[in-house]
Amino acid sequence: MKLHEMSPANGEKTSSKRLGRGIGSGLGKTSGKGHKGQWARSGGGVRPGFEGGQMPLTRRIPKRGFTNIFKKEYTVVNVGVLSELFAAGEVVNAEAIVAKGLVSKIAPFGLKVLGGGEITKALTVEAARFSESAKAAIVAAGGTVVEVK
Repeated sequence: MKLHEMSPANGEKTSSKRLGRGIGSGLGKTSGKGHKGQWARSGGGVRPGFEGGQMPLTRRIPKRGFTNIFKKEYTVVNVGVLSELFAAGEVVNAEAIVAKGLVSKIAPFGLKVLGGGEITKALTVEAARFSESAKAAIVAAGGTVVEVK
C-alpha cells in the first residue's frame, strides 16, 4: 500500500452541508433556520443552562458541603495483600509496591498501611503512616515497622 492509494473507510468522511444554494438543494432561502427569531439570527441562541429567564436549576438547588484544603491523601494498602505479594524478609516500601503493580502511583502524602487481612511473613514495611492494627499484625508476624516521612 502506498500513501496515494490510502483513503478513509466508507462513511468516515461526510461532506458539510452547503447552505443557501437554491431551493432545489433543500437548504436554500433560510438555510434550514426557519423564519426569523433568535435561532435564525447570526450568533443566535442562548448559553447552556439558560432557561428563558426562569431561575436556572443550578441556582435553585442549595449548595452543600465543602472541599477541605487541609485533607491529607494517602495511598492505602492492607497487610494481607503485602503478605501475598512479597517474600519473607523483603523490604516493602512505596517504590516496591508500584514496581509490583499493586498501585499505579503514590498519593502526595505517601503510603498508609492498614490492618486488613492476615500477614504470615516477616516483612520490613516502610510507610508514612500505619494503623494500630497494621503495626500489631506486622510485629506479631516477626516483621518491623518503619515510619518514613
